[in-house]
Amino acid sequence: MSDLSKEQVNNDVLEDEGRRKFFGTTAVASLAGAGLVMGLSACKQSEDGVAGKAAGHLEGSSKFEVQPGKLDSYYSFSSAGHNGEMRIYGIPSGRTLKRIPVFNVDPMVGWGITNESKAIMGTNADGSLKYMTGDTHHVHGSYTDGTYNGKYLWTNDKLNNRLARIRMDRMECDAITDIPNVQGFHGIFPDKRDPVDANVNFTTRVFCGSEFASPKPNDGRDTSDPTKWFSLFTCVDAESMEVRWQVRINGNNDLVATSYDGKLAASNQYNTENGAVLADMMSVERDACVFFNIERIEAAIKAGKSFTIGNTKVPVVDGTIDANKDPKTALVCYVPVPKNPHGVNISPDGKYFVCSGKLSPTATVIETELVHKWFAGELKTERDAVVAEPEIGLGPLHTGFDGKGNAFTTLFLDSQIVKWNVDKAIAQFKGDKSAQPVLDRIDVHYQPGHGYTSMGETKEADGKFYNSGNKFSKDRFLPVGPLHVETEQLIDISGEKMQLIHDHTAYPEPHDAIIVRADLVKTKQVSDMNDYPNAVKSMSDNRIERKGKKVMVYMTSQAPNFGLSEIKVKHGDDVTITLTNHDKVEDLTHGFGIENYNVNFIVNPQETHSVSFKANKAGVFWIYCTHFCHALHLEMRMRFIVEA
Repeated sequence: MSDLSKEQVNNDVLEDEGRRKFFGTTAVASLAGAGLVMGLSACKQSEDGVAGKAAGHLEGSSKFEVQPGKLDSYYSFSSAGHNGEMRIYGIPSGRTLKRIPVFNVDPMVGWGITNESKAIMGTNADGSLKYMTGDTHHVHGSYTDGTYNGKYLWTNDKLNNRLARIRMDRMECDAITDIPNVQGFHGIFPDKRDPVDANVNFTTRVFCGSEFASPKPNDGRDTSDPTKWFSLFTCVDAESMEVRWQVRINGNNDLVATSYDGKLAASNQYNTENGAVLADMMSVERDACVFFNIERIEAAIKAGKSFTIGNTKVPVVDGTIDANKDPKTALVCYVPVPKNPHGVNISPDGKYFVCSGKLSPTATVIETELVHKWFAGELKTERDAVVAEPEIGLGPLHTGFDGKGNAFTTLFLDSQIVKWNVDKAIAQFKGDKSAQPVLDRIDVHYQPGHGYTSMGETKEADGKFYNSGNKFSKDRFLPVGPLHVETEQLIDISGEKMQLIHDHTAYPEPHDAIIVRADLVKTKQVSDMNDYPNAVKSMSDNRIERKGKKVMVYMTSQAPNFGLSEIKVKHGDDVTITLTNHDKVEDLTHGFGIENYNVNFIVNPQETHSVSFKANKAGVFWIYCTHFCHALHLEMRMRFIVEA
């Protein structure tokens, strides 16, 4: 190595250490300024004897390279934050495979433009979209007997309190449900099986947490008295997407997890004080991980022990502490955990839930069986369900598992991922001073939020990959202005030591994701025309029909032609165009755009979509195929004539 290159390497190391020190000092100082540090300084890296190593390029990482023409072995299904969409990446390549519009308008596919997508998104009386924005945070898939079955994905809208479902055979949203009576709908998690019927081993429900307390009903009353505000935990039917029931709780909900036996749903709570301002959210040393006894809740509703809120008909049961003091009849169990936790996850064997402290340097391990024993009245206190609380580092957030007894937790303040062993943490908690839970650390760039392992939310966690979703990416990529891309760092966790494979970018601002084996995902490559009731099935059935001011256009496309050469209407007409793609060739998609009319959408092979609009501009406007389809793609056009 030349002197110059040695000097450059040394400078790079010094700069990295300086940046890391700056990030850590700034983050802790900001917490201290708000009076939040509390016990964060209790955990020193030197105490567990494992120093964080720099996230350098993995030697031999070419074994993970996906060569041209080769396919990834995993999908990563990711949220997108206030972009409002869902995203698909290939793992281990990090390639962006698809962006699925959900709560956002997407003119490429026509989401929010076609009549079919508007019906899913919801419209006002005048046909305009009810909402054009969303904030997706969490993505989870449907299960059969504890592992993904490839049928559905769900994601939340924290901004407008909606749950969306994506069909995995098409990777398209097919349903959106409004969650009533809540604000700040954040965490979601589906059933891993149904506990009521032993013969049902697939997802039947999706559980939804809400962060923000609000007046109930929120109709202008009690706006100045936050002591009367409260939050609700919600259950949605996985198939009908109707809201089944809600539970009133103390405090709020953050993230959600479910047990493998189908009997429990859990949510971490960071504001059990029910505070309305920052200082009031920090007054207690412990918050809670709250567990919902699903069978008891549904039995209580069946027995009529519920109420409704405002004009909604959703049954609500009382899950507050005062109403659930007897464990043998309680619907809810509040397990105390330190402080302002963010994240709850269950181990692949179903034995333990892990809550991370965020403002405590600890992770809390709660034994599933002991929660059941509390509900049976066999424990003295809820806290007796805690079996470990190892100190792992500063700012712990989310935890993934490798299926080998190890947990991997993001450390936001330390800018690290820490690997720790659950059994050793339990032994240490019992008094074994020789047990050292922390096994390894790796630096990431910078401030990791969510992190997740391959198949880690299933009983088939395989311990191959960990993805760290980092919130700050200063200096990792070419600068593109004040808004930086975010950094996704893929880590090899198959050995004793974690090793960085590569960085890949993520357009802001993704949150949680799951990594799913590719063999579990079966998609349609060409649609079935019979699935579309409004399909124009015959190439000879292209036509224009008029009923007063309403004009209905029925037409086909087949490369390189549209079924009509022109559409002629009068100024002020209400126009509906229904288009069916008759091509059967995989990947032969057509676009449909009308000059100056704000109309653009696509039809994939054998699909039908429609659009409605008012002919409010007179003249001649070209319609052309906006999606490259054929050697004569540029010639694939027609005329839209609006007579004055």
